Amino acid sequence: MAKETGRKMIAQNKKARHDYLILDTYESGLVLTGTEVKSLRMGRASLVDGFVQIDGHEAWLHNVHVPEYSQGTWTNHSARRKRKLLMHRAEIDKLESKVQETGHTIVPIALYFKDGRAKVEIALAKGKREYDKRQTLREKQDRRETERAVSAVRRRQQS
Repeated sequence: MAKETGRKMIAQNKKARHDYLILDTYESGLVLTGTEVKSLRMGRASLVDGFVQIDGHEAWLHNVHVPEYSQGTWTNHSARRKRKLLMHRAEIDKLESKVQETGHTIVPIALYFKDGRAKVEIALAKGKREYDKRQTLREKQDRRETERAVSAVRRRQQS
């Protein structure tokens, strides 16, 4: 069988980008069982309620929903079990010190296969207030309107 190359997206957490201000991102490997990998290869997972917790200098991914593999037997995994993240010690220590500050958390942003290996992109984030969320949406809408106006002017100039 040929070796996989490239990046194949499995799941994204778009709500995290809306609810949190992303300060820094990290790529991490995951410790998975066989049926979890098979379920992920089918493209089924949800990061919506996920978060990362650091216990005893180890990073753990909690509440990520990887559904049971349909052809799995008694060896099947539980859907919301905690999974260990594979990160360098310096990265874990840096994240641990930042999380101890008030308002900081670690959330999963994306789950994907990179060159055949399951990876998760996690982000150090700070929670947004409701007015910050509205301001972000307003800025996004203003940016779209400006781009539309610029493209309309360019079209008129070309014709």
